[in-house]
Amino acid sequence: MLVLPVFLTPLPHAFAQDTTKTDLPMISEKDWLAYSEKFLTKDGRILDDANGNISHSEGQGYGLLLALMAGRPADFELIWSFTRTEMLIRNDGLSAWKWDPASRPHITDTNNASDGDILIAYALALAAQKWNNADYRKTAITIAASLLKKQITTQHDEVILLPAIRGFSAKDRDDGPVINLSYWVFEAFPVLNELAPSPSWDALAKSGLQLLQQSRFGTHQLPSDWISLKNKPQPATGFEPEFSYNNLRIVLYLARAGLGKQDITQQLAKAMTGQDRAVNLMNIKTDKPVASLSEAGYRIIPQLAACIGNGTKLSDDVTRFEPSQYYPSTLHLLALSYTARNHPECL
Repeated sequence: MLVLPVFLTPLPHAFAQDTTKTDLPMISEKDWLAYSEKFLTKDGRILDDANGNISHSEGQGYGLLLALMAGRPADFELIWSFTRTEMLIRNDGLSAWKWDPASRPHITDTNNASDGDILIAYALALAAQKWNNADYRKTAITIAASLLKKQITTQHDEVILLPAIRGFSAKDRDDGPVINLSYWVFEAFPVLNELAPSPSWDALAKSGLQLLQQSRFGTHQLPSDWISLKNKPQPATGFEPEFSYNNLRIVLYLARAGLGKQDITQQLAKAMTGQDRAVNLMNIKTDKPVASLSEAGYRIIPQLAACIGNGTKLSDDVTRFEPSQYYPSTLHLLALSYTARNHPECL
C-alpha cells in the first residue's frame, strides 16, 4: 500500500468525558421535539423517510445519540427497546442493518452494518455512565467486543474496519477488502476502547486518517464512498465512483472528534463546497458534480470546518434547525450540538 506522511495527533477523549459530566442538554427541547415528532415512531423506530420509511441500525444509533444529547432518557429507552427487540436478532450482539415495514418478516437480510453497531455501542456506553445504567454498559461491551473480533482486521499491515460481516472481505470480493471511510466514527473509538480494550482502536483511528490521505481521487481530491484496498486504494468495482451521501459526513465525524483543524479535514471541507456554500457530490472519475445539496443539514458541515479552521461564522440559516428529511436533519443536529458545546463562537 502506498504510504504517505501524515502528522497525527492522539484522538481526544474530551467529547466522551464531557457528555457524561453534565446534565445540561446539548440539543434543545424544541429541536428534539421537532426531530422526534417527524422521525421517531411510537414504538421506537427512527424513520428514514427518503427510503420508504425503513429503519436501519445507523438511524437507531443516531437516534440514541441524539436522545442522549437532548437529555431524554425515556425517548432513549424507547429507541433502545425497539432496537434491542426487533433488530438485535443475530447471535453475536450485532444488529441487522435494515428493518422494512413493507416486508414480512420485517428483516429479510441479517447482515449488519458496522457503522450502525459503532453508533449503538457508543450511545449505550455514554448513556450508561450518564444515567447509571449497568444494562446499557453490558450490552455496549458485547457489541464492542464483537466488532473487535469480527469487523476489525488488517490489510497490508494496516488496521481496517469492514463495513459488514458479509460481502466486503478479500474472501467475498475479487477486489476485497472494500471499505467505506464514512464508517470510521472517530469520536467513538476511545469509548469503545474503554469497553473492549485493545490497541486496535487507536490503530483504527490512525488508519482512517492515513487512508483518507491515500484515497484522494480526481481533480477535487475526494474519496469515493466505496474503496478497494486489494492493492493501493482505488474506487471499488460495482459501485458508482462517487463522493456521495455516505462520505459527506466524514468532515463532521472528524470535527466532532476534535480533528477539525487537521489539514485533511480542512481540505475535504473545501473540496466538497460548491456555489452558494452548497455541498457537491462528485463523480471522482469524470470530475463532474452529480448533485448539489442545499439543505442546511448538509451545508453546515463544511461551514463548521471553516469556522474551526479560520473563524468564519456559520451562516444564519444553518444555525436554526428545521427538519427536512431524516439524513440531513440528523447531521444538522449532530453538527449544531457539537458547535453549541465546543465552538459557540461559530454561532
